[in-house]
Amino acid sequence: MSRYQVMFKQLSLLKEGCFIPFVVLGDPSLEISIKIIDTLIQNGADALEIGIPFSDPLADGPIIQKSNLRALSNKNTFLEYFKILKKIRSKNKRLPIGILIYANLIYNQGINNFYFQCLNSGIDSVLIADVPIEESKIFYKTANKYQINSIFICPPNADDNFLYNISLYAQGFIYVLSRSGVTGIDKKTLSLSRQFIKNIKKYNSIPLLQGFGISNSTQVKKAISLGLSGIICGSAIINIIEKNLNEEEIMIEKIKKFTNLLKSSTKLE
Repeated sequence: MSRYQVMFKQLSLLKEGCFIPFVVLGDPSLEISIKIIDTLIQNGADALEIGIPFSDPLADGPIIQKSNLRALSNKNTFLEYFKILKKIRSKNKRLPIGILIYANLIYNQGINNFYFQCLNSGIDSVLIADVPIEESKIFYKTANKYQINSIFICPPNADDNFLYNISLYAQGFIYVLSRSGVTGIDKKTLSLSRQFIKNIKKYNSIPLLQGFGISNSTQVKKAISLGLSGIICGSAIINIIEKNLNEEEIMIEKIKKFTNLLKSSTKLE
């Protein structure tokens, strides 16, 4: 079984949902980024979704856009990113680790070389934020060659034809969007309909994770109650980083508390 399959099976036995934090690698620096990732793992992250910095992250709102720019300002190389990912893997043998990236970065590395580096660094999955299923075949084929799961995004207004197509390709989990648009913190309780979740499940049994706008325990509990397998949270964590750029100890402590809160909210009562 893959690391994702093992993780979801274990969480099911424990009657817990999955909590996956998202951060951009190298924000605010590679050194602090490693400390943040270690803090997330030590305080309840079931898996990781790590963004590779990009200058024009179209799927992301202002919080994650600024995170990308802070990371890019450090002028780290792809080689450095993969070295860090390899170190994270060496310390966490069983933890599923996914990358979120944009297509231009993969083209610049060479598709085959990129996926080979993912394999070499112990990466489990790749989500290409700006490549729809219809245009994914060349990436999908190469990912499969190196046993890397391809993660796809499902919008909240997907029709049956889309749900059928995603069921043919989905691996690891399906990233179900809370809403259309870009990432960000939303104070409202974002809720997908129970019927929509049932519609997705008609076509496959792969775990469903809700992302976009998840920032509090109420939203997490609602997602789990609807039959989703867990949540992905990015902007709320990165907002803590942004608000405490010059106070590293305070930043780490706040991330620790927030991670504990969201993970505890995934536990079914």
